[in-house]
Amino acid sequence: FFRKNIQMNDNILEASHMTKVKKLVSCLSTCIFPNKTSYPIDENMLHDGPPHPSNFGFSYAKRMMDVLSTAYNEEHGCMFTSVIPCNIFGPHDNFNVFQGHVMSGLISKAYEAKKNGTTFEIWGTGAAQRQFIYNLDLAKLFIWALREYKEKEPIIFSPDEVDELSIKDIAKMILEAFDFKGEVKFLTEKPDGQLKKTANNAKMRKYLPQFQFTPTREALRETVEWYVKNYDSARK
Repeated sequence: FFRKNIQMNDNILEASHMTKVKKLVSCLSTCIFPNKTSYPIDENMLHDGPPHPSNFGFSYAKRMMDVLSTAYNEEHGCMFTSVIPCNIFGPHDNFNVFQGHVMSGLISKAYEAKKNGTTFEIWGTGAAQRQFIYNLDLAKLFIWALREYKEKEPIIFSPDEVDELSIKDIAKMILEAFDFKGEVKFLTEKPDGQLKKTANNAKMRKYLPQFQFTPTREALRETVEWYVKNYDSARK
């Protein structure tokens, strides 16, 4: 993860500099913040300590995107900035159980469990909490960042803290969307991963106080409908 992401960072930023790109908006992630920290996290805490071990390579590579952007800005006068979304989900995501985001992985598991009449299994206790952003909402925010955001420092894109949900809550919503009536099992011997990543979106709200995120249940239902309809061609 580290080497491949570092190579992508370097290629994209150098090509943008050489071709005189007027503005570059890179994508980081809330999962790259320090493992041991206070909550909620904000943009100023990005480099304050080691990330969670489960995200080691990816996290440090993504942090280097911020470092490299700053270097280009200072040395060459570029306008390279970054956005930091929380957990992304929605149509056209990668629904591979091992390579995709948590929401899409659970959707894929639920689909297979219902189709095959098998148990729906969830790694861990379901206690871990996450903020989720619908990819269509994130697309709107990306366009805003490209057109309107003037700062070179990163900005977090995330729903409000009160919208944080446990993995158990998300799993229930997914099963409701599938009308799944089978057995549900939490594999408590498996790791929960990082238990909390609560992000502070105060900076975003300063610029966009009226921005309305799609309610998670509604966005999840739309994602499930899309996945069922496009199962054969969906990434998985």
